[in-house]
Amino acid sequence: MTDKHLISKGTDYAQLAARFRPIFSKIAAGAIDRESTRSLPTEPIRWLKEAGFGTLRIPKEQGGYGASLPQLFQLLIELAEADSNLPQALRAHIAFVEDRLNAPDSPEREQWFRRFIDGDIVGSGWTEIGEVKLGEVKTKVTPSEQGWRLDGEKFYSTGALFADWIDVFAQRSDTGGSVIALVGTHQAGVLREDDWDGFGQRTTGSGTTRFHHAQVAPEHVYDFADRFRYQTAFYQHVLLATLAGIGRAVQRDVAQGVRSRRRIYSHGNADFARDDAQIQQVVGQIGAWAFAVEATVLRAADSLQQAYEAHFSGDGQQERQANILAEVDADKAQVIATQWVQRAAGELFNALGASDTRAAKALDRHWRNARTLSSHNPVIYKARIVGDYLINGHEPTFIWQIGNGPDKPVPA
Repeated sequence: MTDKHLISKGTDYAQLAARFRPIFSKIAAGAIDRESTRSLPTEPIRWLKEAGFGTLRIPKEQGGYGASLPQLFQLLIELAEADSNLPQALRAHIAFVEDRLNAPDSPEREQWFRRFIDGDIVGSGWTEIGEVKLGEVKTKVTPSEQGWRLDGEKFYSTGALFADWIDVFAQRSDTGGSVIALVGTHQAGVLREDDWDGFGQRTTGSGTTRFHHAQVAPEHVYDFADRFRYQTAFYQHVLLATLAGIGRAVQRDVAQGVRSRRRIYSHGNADFARDDAQIQQVVGQIGAWAFAVEATVLRAADSLQQAYEAHFSGDGQQERQANILAEVDADKAQVIATQWVQRAAGELFNALGASDTRAAKALDRHWRNARTLSSHNPVIYKARIVGDYLINGHEPTFIWQIGNGPDKPVPA
């Protein structure tokens, strides 16, 4: 087990943020153009890699920044304010780093840390679509002379287009066990397609990935049961931080739009929009929603940090309770964030005018991106899960699956 001095409990956030804010500013400067032309953020990803963004959670003693989870998610909020596609594109990488942080010390673990310090990035390959039954996994890993052979197809392969490795959920063909396979992308057996056609989060690299006899090293296949315990809440938190960042971007854009607006209405309340009390109220309400979402997300991130630290406590019951709290708090935050950020992204137009609906301004991207993010992990179930826990003490669902339900005759 990792020594306590190697647990990432936090660093100086002001210094950490100062390292990345100039990069965030460059990313923000090109965000509208990338949105308008649907240009993948390959260069911004490179800037972040070169600055060590992929090592935020690695302990300082091992070459990273040693950020705590609240600090990680605060920085993701700032990045999402610049361009909400970037945190989601890095979601799988951030999660795999977290998994390695929770793993016992080993030469293999140290090797992953060195790869991340050198700039390697991990993408996602978990979800299968089409005629897949609930719980079914068609992607298989098979023993071979070189180690393992990976075959299958994934969609929603977020970040895979930018990645050196893909974190693939698969099934062993010999035992039927669920595993995670880390497959290198720089081989002929891995085909990545930019065919994501959603109306939001359009440049996250979330298309189709196909594996045909792709080679996987023996030490890069892990039992899924060994995955870090708070992973579901963690994955959700990346989306929550991204929503909070969109909220900040909405607040920024509506305030800037009102501040510079010259046109007014004859039945308004002032000679300038910035002095109109009703316009001020709209902007203030948006600011309050954005503030509340960010505060909620960061408060829930404290619970994630507790779950992370509890893993090293040696107290199984303490760790279990910390994991439950992290999951429940993530669910609470999801209920808040999905409602208020979408509402703010629509309300901003009440403070502006018809000219601000022009495509060149791309203000509609905030709602489209927030709505797309909010479609992950359906929020309609979250309030019920929280209520069931508060009333009956039933534990939340830590791992869930998606697929076709049982066949049922269509009513005549």
